[in-house]
Amino acid sequence: MNWLHAVKVFREVAHQGSLSAASRRLGMSPATVSRHVTALEHELKATLFHRSSRQMSLTEAGRTYKSLVDPIVTQVEEAGLAVEGLQSKPRGILRVHSRMMVGQQYVVPLLPKFLTRYPEVDLELTMSNFPVDIVEKGVDLDIRIGRLSDSTLHARKIATSRRVVVAAPAFLARHGKALREPADLANVSCLTYRLSMGSVIWRFRRGPEEIEVPVTGRLQSDNGMSLLAAVIDGIGVALMSDWAVRDALSSGKLVALFTDYSASHSDYDNGIYAVFEKRDFLPQKTRVFIDFLCEELAYLNGA
Repeated sequence: MNWLHAVKVFREVAHQGSLSAASRRLGMSPATVSRHVTALEHELKATLFHRSSRQMSLTEAGRTYKSLVDPIVTQVEEAGLAVEGLQSKPRGILRVHSRMMVGQQYVVPLLPKFLTRYPEVDLELTMSNFPVDIVEKGVDLDIRIGRLSDSTLHARKIATSRRVVVAAPAFLARHGKALREPADLANVSCLTYRLSMGSVIWRFRRGPEEIEVPVTGRLQSDNGMSLLAAVIDGIGVALMSDWAVRDALSSGKLVALFTDYSASHSDYDNGIYAVFEKRDFLPQKTRVFIDFLCEELAYLNGA
């Protein structure tokens, strides 16, 4: 048994959750994938997966084994990258996770150009609004909003960002006279972004002046695209990242309010970041994708 090959097959099955999905990714038959996993289990004298007709999930032994072999395989891969050199041709499967709004607005439209430029790279994109453990999930790159707090990872800023308060001209025609300063937002419908329960407070700063405004409204959502559509339709006022409303502001579908104030849900950085695992040799497929995003989205820094 080729141990390293069997372990790579095992890790792919763990990532995909099924033999058929892993076999498609590896270019092998499900029977061949199954034989590699079975051979590894026989070698270890342990059951690594719970098996059902459609899915495979790691047993306690499987989870323990994976956590121990992951860094070993990573070191072997890095050794290969070191020998090949950093100028080797990008190839292989690139697994990317992205926050939903930036993914839908900016990442997805760029994929055809990237895949055409790098024909030997296949891309697997998932999107959600919740943090992912990129090491555990086998993700090469995570597109996040906000500064990185995990010291075990690296981050590269793709675009700077600030928060802006926006409303549609139709909404302002009805309520504009009541919106003379940020405190007036407490008296109108504010569309809020929610991932957890609790009160929503919008914060504003102008020089030494700081204002906190508790806001409520007729729509709350964890989906930024839904909030964008709603604010354009004139349902209420929204506080959104400037890159999210850039086109709507340029076209006149939205109007920015209180532009002499800086605004945010909190004081953290709202920039767009590429987050990846700390490695001595970053795979070329990951490196070129990060460079590509920074190049293609550079105009956002002048928004």
